[in-house]
Amino acid sequence: MKADKFLVGGEWVDPHGSEVVQSINPSTEEAIGEAVLGDAQDADRAVSAAKQAFTTWQTSSIEERIAVIRRMRAAYEAIAPEMERHLTREIGLTPMTAQGQTRMTLSHFDVVLGLLPTYEFAQRRGETITLRREPVGVVVAITSWNAPVNQMLCKAIPAIAAGCTVIVKPSELAPLCGHMVAEAMAQANVPQGVFNLLNGRGGDCGRRLVEHPDVAMVSVTGSVAGGGAIAQAAAPTIKRVHQELGGKSPNILMPDADFPAAVKMGVMLCMMAAGQVCAAPTRMIVPEDRFEEVAELAIAAAEGLKVGPPDVEGTNFGPLSNRAQFERVNGIIADAISSGESLLTGGPGRPEGLERGWFAHPTIFGPVAPDARIAREEIFGPVLCILTYRDLDHAVEVANATDYGLAAWIAGTDVEQARRLGARIRAGYVNINYPPWTPDAPFGGYGRSGNGRQYGVWGFEEFLELKAVVG
Repeated sequence: MKADKFLVGGEWVDPHGSEVVQSINPSTEEAIGEAVLGDAQDADRAVSAAKQAFTTWQTSSIEERIAVIRRMRAAYEAIAPEMERHLTREIGLTPMTAQGQTRMTLSHFDVVLGLLPTYEFAQRRGETITLRREPVGVVVAITSWNAPVNQMLCKAIPAIAAGCTVIVKPSELAPLCGHMVAEAMAQANVPQGVFNLLNGRGGDCGRRLVEHPDVAMVSVTGSVAGGGAIAQAAAPTIKRVHQELGGKSPNILMPDADFPAAVKMGVMLCMMAAGQVCAAPTRMIVPEDRFEEVAELAIAAAEGLKVGPPDVEGTNFGPLSNRAQFERVNGIIADAISSGESLLTGGPGRPEGLERGWFAHPTIFGPVAPDARIAREEIFGPVLCILTYRDLDHAVEVANATDYGLAAWIAGTDVEQARRLGARIRAGYVNINYPPWTPDAPFGGYGRSGNGRQYGVWGFEEFLELKAVVG
């Protein structure tokens, strides 16, 4: 597969940039395709196209927007089976996880289609005030490699529905997914320049997009370092920056929790997609007097997971998605062991029988102190830390002992007490007793996890400006 053209202004154009990168199957370490990366001139061309399209798209009717979003949904749904197969090759997701990402992506279309017909873009307040919500302008969406398709479209769909025009720049570590999305959007007959996609590195193409004075907003999903660099680059032009960044999510097991069920589910969610989920519950916080019980349950759960090629039946999770992440995760595990952290199961290196591919052991440390590196730093791999608490006040203190605040998890029989506990945790998304994901709740974080929200009406309104008309 070759991604050697960009979708800009409704046309497939040749890149000005000439760097070619290979996309590597993380299970086999073999190339599955290549992509050309754009440069600053490609970024300028995309912004020009989006700016021109915005002059008319911002005044498009609700009916026109609904029709476009419906065509986009149909085009994506048509390629979803092939996209799911591709995600196992380019990212290393299991078929079940890939299917889950497709369902998430389709839900963003459905939320917007349900929202647009009745959304009040203008509201009267008293005799003289009209509040208007208007599209922010040209939006740049910079997305991550771990959930590439969902992240592209959870930004682009509400932005386009709000009347904005969009430029998507996927991660250069997952460029083929983006090209497949662009092919689908080209089939959807989206008005020229409303949806644009180009590949490129953050240092040149991405930086120019962020700095460009004609870009009104940047929505980024990525690392804290990347999000900070984007905010700095955007600052001189005073544009809106929406960031969904890292996490180090606590998982408090209350004393009345069903420990066998809660520990098993907590381990599974931590290890899902090889731990490459920003909201994963990577810090399990348990009563001091239950640590030994929890450790035994967690070890059994982790050692019962099957790691291997994602397309093999029965595999729970596949490889880390790229070599750099494989080396980083193994380095952190090795450093924790050399620093004296208590390893309960797993460790660095590949699991037995896997000689190729960027596979990692399900790894658990405990008990871990709240200030340990592995308890503070986002590892983004299948690594769980077990911490302990004396009472629930102490549990909240341990949960909040982090610079992150993306998500939190609580397990307990007394749901009202769990909700009161959740209200005290500094995180944007609190899960009680492992509920199913919903597109109707806002998702985003506190602190170094970023700002702004995705999903539902809140994600839609991120792309709107508020205007007061008085008189």
